[in-house]
Amino acid sequence: MTPRDPQPQQQRRSVAAAAMGNATEWYDYGAYAATATYLTHAFFPGSLGTLGTLLGFAVSFALRPLGGMWWGPLGDRIGRKAVMAITILLMAGATGLIGVIPSHGSIGVLAPIALIVLRVVQGFSTGGEYGGAATYLAESVDDRRRGFLGSFLEFGTLSGFIGGSAVVLLMQVLLTDSQMQAWGWRVPFLLALPLGLVGWYLRTRLEESPVFTEVSEHEHPKGGLLLLITDYRRELLTLAGLVIALNVVNYTLLAYMPTYLHGTIGLGNSQTTAMVLIGQLVMALVLPISGGLSDLFGRRPMWLFSLVGLAVMSIPMFWLMGKGVGWAIVGFVVLGLLYVPQLSTISATFPAMFPTHVRYAGFALSYNVSTAIFGGTAPLINQWVIDRTHWDLFPAYFMIGSCVVGLVAWFFLRETRGASLRGTETPATGELAVQSS
Repeated sequence: MTPRDPQPQQQRRSVAAAAMGNATEWYDYGAYAATATYLTHAFFPGSLGTLGTLLGFAVSFALRPLGGMWWGPLGDRIGRKAVMAITILLMAGATGLIGVIPSHGSIGVLAPIALIVLRVVQGFSTGGEYGGAATYLAESVDDRRRGFLGSFLEFGTLSGFIGGSAVVLLMQVLLTDSQMQAWGWRVPFLLALPLGLVGWYLRTRLEESPVFTEVSEHEHPKGGLLLLITDYRRELLTLAGLVIALNVVNYTLLAYMPTYLHGTIGLGNSQTTAMVLIGQLVMALVLPISGGLSDLFGRRPMWLFSLVGLAVMSIPMFWLMGKGVGWAIVGFVVLGLLYVPQLSTISATFPAMFPTHVRYAGFALSYNVSTAIFGGTAPLINQWVIDRTHWDLFPAYFMIGSCVVGLVAWFFLRETRGASLRGTETPATGELAVQSS
């Protein structure tokens, strides 16, 4: 077996194991977003409770850059497989323990402190999880099908988020609101433990990435953060700019929307959970199709379509979502489908921006710094501005601004459709590449 000719069975195992870790990560975010009002009641009572809960969401991102700086170079040094096995256990453990924290009424200020600490652990481990999973998957599949097969990593993302939301919705249907506030909200977090153990088992059965093995056995190239910053500034900045657009849209639509619709048009908890669930299911079904299209037409056209489409449609769709439940579903689905061309091509686009010996570190560092600043803070910023200005359309303008930044970065993005990830040179599809200045 060579990196150019990966075996179908190994490709299937690689896709499943990588997607499972991503599902575990996003199961936590889905459960946290869907239980936001219950978490506020349990940990942040008072007039600023919603902001406290959103701060708990955002703070998990504060440690992601440090996690990326730690796990990324480690993964480039000892391999992708070992790091992926560790990070999924840390993520699942931190998420599961949230379900056993006593409430503010029982232990006072120690309750929100414990929640924040676990969110920090979750963020630190996530700093290595996503970059490692995407890097491993990109290096372990057929170059000609990297977009299609890589899209299943994001299928894991939405499946995890859908799973977290669906479990919360099921609990809301089965229990009364008082039961949900008392103990029902804890069940979705506890379920993260067996989910993480399944992912860990799958990952321990993987072979190491063949691309990484080839380079580490024959070339022993020097890597590290210093080399990244000195020799790969273009790649780091391009990825960071694209991630600003990616994550402001992502966390506004997938994480903040239940809180937004509850506050703007008064939807109940179960209604907002169901609405987001419908939108995510539609997006999940379209992901592999979009990934396959990127193998035919390239990554750059897919990103251009998405960035321009979101910039044009954000204001009309947010206005539409303010008109009632049915229109909220339509607006959410339209924006979600416009976002899919970005989401479906992450693991095909971002790892291919770096050569093998700095691929994990480059992805993890740039992605997590940008995500920490502009992704995890998006719900908090949206809510803060709306609370002070009553400008309900602000999230739409925030998404437009992020897409403009993404379009600037897009001009510096090299086309890598079908390009080999082998060796220590920066991948690019020669005839389609945007040449370095």
